[in-house]
Amino acid sequence: MGNILSEIKEFLNHCRYEKNLSEKTIEAYNTDLNQLIKFLIEKEYSLEIENVSKVEIRGFIESIASMKPKSIKRKIATLKAMFNFLEFEDKIIVNPFRKMRINIHEPKRLPKVMNISEVSAIFKSAFKYNYSKNKKSYSFFESLRNAVVIELLFATGARVSEIANLRTEDINISTGSLTIFGKGDKERIIEICNKETLRLLYKYQKIFKKRIQDSGGFFLINRLGKKLSDQSIRGIVKNLSNLAGIQKHITPHVFRHTLATLLLENDVDIKYIQSILGHSSIMTTQIYTHVNREKQRQILITKHPRKDFSMII
Repeated sequence: MGNILSEIKEFLNHCRYEKNLSEKTIEAYNTDLNQLIKFLIEKEYSLEIENVSKVEIRGFIESIASMKPKSIKRKIATLKAMFNFLEFEDKIIVNPFRKMRINIHEPKRLPKVMNISEVSAIFKSAFKYNYSKNKKSYSFFESLRNAVVIELLFATGARVSEIANLRTEDINISTGSLTIFGKGDKERIIEICNKETLRLLYKYQKIFKKRIQDSGGFFLINRLGKKLSDQSIRGIVKNLSNLAGIQKHITPHVFRHTLATLLLENDVDIKYIQSILGHSSIMTTQIYTHVNREKQRQILITKHPRKDFSMII
């Protein structure tokens, strides 16, 4: 029988080298599985993989019951993935998840979005700096780069990690095409058609060409000349939204939700929105059809057939 520590290592290697999952996903798997190990040790259960049964799994699920439903579902999914792998590899005879019914209710929450006035206010806060002066100062670089971050988030609706990982070869400013590598390393191409956006990207790339090259080709870089992190982008968005006086908690993902909602409001077919966002299933995209009640109200005021006849009592 194998020790669970060695089996976890083999599973993570399988995820990394055979399934080619992202390091971020593997890191999350590792966190979840280490939490299982900690539970087994605390309860003085066996660490032999064959001895991890439904009893231990149920106990572990009970121990994380106070967490958010989304976190619990992710951890259960991680365990299922590992035990399915071990079963497939004939490492275990009985998969503890066989005939286990686990129902975690996750409340459906509509995504937070901005209206166009709020988006405009953030753009204004990003563009306040006078870009014609002090081109050698860090404040000039920072201001111009932050404006580029906002432009990219709103132009593409991309996830924060997708923006952070952009390289110069992914952006063709002359054609306006931008290649994004999403979840599962799936590639999609977004066309940037706004001339002001393209001019800003060109200016940033031209002025800071040397810095970008020295970073290893990452398009967005920090003051140390390294790739701008996901967390730094979140900080930029938060600071600019605060400067704009917006009371909502604005994150890069809110830009993603906002773009999808505004496109839908402008009668863009949901299949095109699915393609832009890189959703593998249109079911994921359809949540945006329920977001904006004001649009629904406008439609019912102007389009509902009841307006075509009058009944006076």
